[in-house]
Amino acid sequence: TEMGHPGFLQRVSRGVWISLYRALTFILTFLLYTSFHLSRKPISIVKVTYAHCHSILYISHAWNYKQLLGAMDYSFLCAYAVGMYLSGIIGERVPIRLYLTVGMLTSGLFTCLFGLGYVYNIHNLGFYIFVQVANGLVQTTGWPSVVTCIGNWFGKGRRGLIMGLWNSHTSVGNILGSLIAGYWVSSNWGLSFIVPGLIIAVMGIVCFFFLIEAFTSGCQNGNQHQSWNGVNGQTEVYLQYKDNKTQVYDTELLLPRDGVCVPMQPVVVVKRELEPSAISFMGALRIPGVIEFSLCLLFAKLVSYTFLFWLPLYITKAAHLDAKKAGDLSTLFDVGGIVGGILAGVISDKLGKRATTCAVMLLLAAPTLYGFSMISELGLGPTVGMLLVCGCLVNGPYSLITTAVSADLGTHKSLKGNARALSTVTAIIDGTGSVGAALGPLLAGLLSAGGWDRVFYMLMTADFLALLILLRLVAKELTSTKSRPISTVE
Repeated sequence: TEMGHPGFLQRVSRGVWISLYRALTFILTFLLYTSFHLSRKPISIVKVTYAHCHSILYISHAWNYKQLLGAMDYSFLCAYAVGMYLSGIIGERVPIRLYLTVGMLTSGLFTCLFGLGYVYNIHNLGFYIFVQVANGLVQTTGWPSVVTCIGNWFGKGRRGLIMGLWNSHTSVGNILGSLIAGYWVSSNWGLSFIVPGLIIAVMGIVCFFFLIEAFTSGCQNGNQHQSWNGVNGQTEVYLQYKDNKTQVYDTELLLPRDGVCVPMQPVVVVKRELEPSAISFMGALRIPGVIEFSLCLLFAKLVSYTFLFWLPLYITKAAHLDAKKAGDLSTLFDVGGIVGGILAGVISDKLGKRATTCAVMLLLAAPTLYGFSMISELGLGPTVGMLLVCGCLVNGPYSLITTAVSADLGTHKSLKGNARALSTVTAIIDGTGSVGAALGPLLAGLLSAGGWDRVFYMLMTADFLALLILLRLVAKELTSTKSRPISTVE
């Protein structure tokens, strides 16, 4: 019988090892991007009290503190948006592990530098703007890299659910960043940046030693072989056997001896260039659905990042809480975001309609935002409930588009198996979304001077615009008889 054949045990052993490496990649990339968001959150906590920001703010009396802090947010997010378009293209052409490691180490450096401004009593606005711009640029290494890794290891079957769970790193990072920054905000706000900076730097070192970029399997000369590769264009080392069969050297090291399918009889080490070549920027734009989802994310991310950067300050004004309590309470928005991301993934997997799932959540989000602006002044209880609901509906579409949708489009059948487009497609979608992320906090800083109602009207308008952009894809999904994401349909 097959179960009694030695080959059966080899396949079982190999399957177990592959599952372990897949689980390792899931956990490691989750923690890596958690540290990215953890390092972005402190400025939204520190800005809550004018007293703690006064050491920066008194350098310019022409602006009020909301406008100045809005400009500092904008400098980071604008650099992030511009850098993202380049990051995806670069990410396809260099090893992901090294690219991500360098990005995390330099991000840790710039995050710490911002906090050192407090330690060394620096009052030069140019210093803080430079640090924010530099940090925004290097942080673009993160998203295309981790999405490419997770997309390489997990297929399309339950991608929405898996990536919905995985994408909760965004909210987990925001929550941890809020708690860490809140701990020192009233005593030494410099540590609110230095500690997260050290965390992301340490995780960069962990990335260098443990990240495995991808696993592919296939057949050559009738025999199965496996290889770990980066879909980044780097050359791989293979072992040439007497019978002309090849086995990638990394796999020999990673898999147990009983998991190797071909004899261990190496004769000479040869190199082979991976194919196909990287996709162009315009080629990625021509993939059906990329433009619509990119523009939709622009408005969805505008809403999400406005909450990310301004929610603690709004809570202090509406609920009359101190900086630490407002920061802690704002984490409930991210708790709701975790639920929303998972819910969006599960529903879109079941229905096979990514655009429709996003559209329904966007439709419900707009009136919920208006309700939050009314209820948040009624007390702590209603505020808690509305924060959870708003987080779910606002971050659900954002999470789905940046993960499962990006992975679907990056492996679209029009690419004819060229999975190297994944990094570029992810960067285009998230880069366009980051334009909205840059505009949202800036507009909030300007509009809040005339009252917070204006900010919420702006957020509701953005949600409706995101919904309108998806209507063509929604109509296409609803008229299609195939229950699968629009990105896989001609």
